[in-house]
Amino acid sequence: MGSLRSLVYISSGGCILWAGTNLITQNEKFYQKFIIPAFFTFDPEKAHNLLIFSGKYGLIPKSFYKDPPTLKTKLWDLNFTNPIGLAAGLDKQGEITKALKNVGFGFVEVGSITPLPQPGNEKPRVFRLLDSQAIINRYGFNSDGHNIVFERLKNLKQHQNFDGIIGVNLGKNKESENAADDYVKGIEKFAPVADYFVINISSPNTPGLRNLQKKNDLINLLSKVVEARNQLSGERKIPLLLKIAPDLTDQDKKDIVDVIINNKKCKVDGLIISNTTIKRIGVYDNPNALEPGGLSGKPLQEASTKLILEFYKLTNGKIPIIGVGGVFNGQDAYDKIKAGASLIQIYTSFIYNGPPVIVNIKKELDYLLRKDKYNSISEAIGADARL
Repeated sequence: MGSLRSLVYISSGGCILWAGTNLITQNEKFYQKFIIPAFFTFDPEKAHNLLIFSGKYGLIPKSFYKDPPTLKTKLWDLNFTNPIGLAAGLDKQGEITKALKNVGFGFVEVGSITPLPQPGNEKPRVFRLLDSQAIINRYGFNSDGHNIVFERLKNLKQHQNFDGIIGVNLGKNKESENAADDYVKGIEKFAPVADYFVINISSPNTPGLRNLQKKNDLINLLSKVVEARNQLSGERKIPLLLKIAPDLTDQDKKDIVDVIINNKKCKVDGLIISNTTIKRIGVYDNPNALEPGGLSGKPLQEASTKLILEFYKLTNGKIPIIGVGGVFNGQDAYDKIKAGASLIQIYTSFIYNGPPVIVNIKKELDYLLRKDKYNSISEAIGADARL
């Protein structure tokens, strides 16, 4: 019996050591064979909560990959060790920002955050489209509210030796009658902890929100938000970014550019292109495609890259762009950079592949840049627009 017990102990210890080694080294095959399938045994929202739990309690291993010099970039007086960031929607409440920075992201965007706490839409509200490597969500800005998230971020910056870059993505409360006031409150609240702000008026899951992209509403909103930012900022104005939808009409695109370029009171420092889409191109054969909400992942890849190129040309490259939508590898990221993106964000590919996808994207992007004889990201930005 003693020998059997010893064998069990040795075998168990070996398995734990083997699993731990694969986790720490971010072995892609290990994640694809064991970790991701384990997460996918849970429904999407429970899996999301499990990921948050893992980050809070140190169960997401730190990355030991050293970012190469080609990936370092500077934008808005912020020094990014690499251009691959996490899009808003995963660390909604600012609970695992440090863990996500440590896993290899060059920056982390928190939110969307609403002034008052709200539960969001009814469950179920997240759906996987496995064959398409896509997700449909209709969370509806479920948020702990300004006060709670602010305290988390303040504690992170003041007491946890955090040196990463944090974007604060702001939303409005569902029942709010004055959207501009909600965004102004966000600027006022998070100015001490935000490295950049995002005005999110492009989620399809809050009734009427996307109407704020219309010209007159956009002027009213941005003029108030820009004024609030300017009043609160010291020597350095906190960069203000506008996140737009991929489902805009041609007139919408022209109107947005006219507002942010030609109206001095509405000038933003960047665009995030793009949010999720309400279209279902390429996924109609999936039963979950019938669910209302925003679609993200592979099906959005081409449309978001095309939209980046359009806005880069419409703005003559004067407004920096963060490209997001269907980035699963280095080539996807490189395509968006050549279309006009200065930085890249991922979300769905992280859900489907885990932490190894970050290193893979960075390695491939570094290779592609050097292959084309670029010494840095900045040299490649908008290359396709110059053809």
